[in-house]
Amino acid sequence: VQLQASGGGLVPAGGSLTLSCVVSRSHFMIHAVGWYRQTSGKQRELVANINSDGNTYYPDSVKGRFTISRDSAKSTVYLQMNSLKPEDTAVYYCRPLLTAQGLRNDYWGQGTQVTVSS
Repeated sequence: VQLQASGGGLVPAGGSLTLSCVVSRSHFMIHAVGWYRQTSGKQRELVANINSDGNTYYPDSVKGRFTISRDSAKSTVYLQMNSLKPEDTAVYYCRPLLTAQGLRNDYWGQGTQVTVSS
């Protein structure tokens, strides 16, 4: 499996979840990875990004609530989500920026469903 996102589920508003994304090093570089989400009828939106320097980016909608991290030894990128809101309900995807060959990656893999109940 090239990308394996997991950890989604049903959680009440105010709860927490941690998503994991295992990245195949034979297919992708792990130095820059983003987490995205998509709801029905809407475009995917970036919710967190980590680059090779460990710098992170979050849009205002999740800033202060979501945290992205990377464990290179485990080839895994995490998304810690706290204080979840019903509007966070979506399918969450991880996407490395580059393939193992250094080319821009367009592969998304399967996502993981997060449902936040009100």
